[in-house]
Amino acid sequence: MRIFTSWRTWDDARAALPVDPAALDDAAAAALAWHGDQTRPTGAPYVEHLLEALEAQAVGAGVTDHGVLAATLLHDVVEDTSATVSDVEARFGADVAELVDWVTKPPATGPGRQAKRAAKAAYLRRLRDAPPRAVQVKLADRISNVQRLEQMPPDFQRRYYAETVTYVLPLAPPGSWYADWYAEWARQYAHLR
Repeated sequence: MRIFTSWRTWDDARAALPVDPAALDDAAAAALAWHGDQTRPTGAPYVEHLLEALEAQAVGAGVTDHGVLAATLLHDVVEDTSATVSDVEARFGADVAELVDWVTKPPATGPGRQAKRAAKAAYLRRLRDAPPRAVQVKLADRISNVQRLEQMPPDFQRRYYAETVTYVLPLAPPGSWYADWYAEWARQYAHLR
């Protein structure tokens, strides 16, 4: 299974992107500024997640659509920073803002773990109705999240595996690069069933 961890900085990505990187410079700068010095649960800089998703999108899936690639870089800014969908729209236009909005998980409506899990499940079910380009953004996001699942705690691994198989794998269009990648991933992590 191919993993996407080559790009650690925007300069790394910029040098290797198979599309004109100048069209994505502003999205990369905005993502870096909005996320600041946030880190992932593993302690890695947050930007690495965004660049892994972008690498999967551009190199793995061969996506050249600048709107999808920009939204891939920006996919977590509304969910995880002070940025709003309106901020994204003002800077990048309605197309990118709509893609980011589709992949932004709304906050839980009540207190506690149960409410949080219910909100996440509702969000993942809603993605079934998302436009194909928004689905591409979500698929690349999740590739970054699951490609090294073994680095997470065992109880999280099982839960996240089940969630990915239940909600995300069915989003991948049959016969697509995404479907093939996720099928190989599911085989590699089948012990988590």
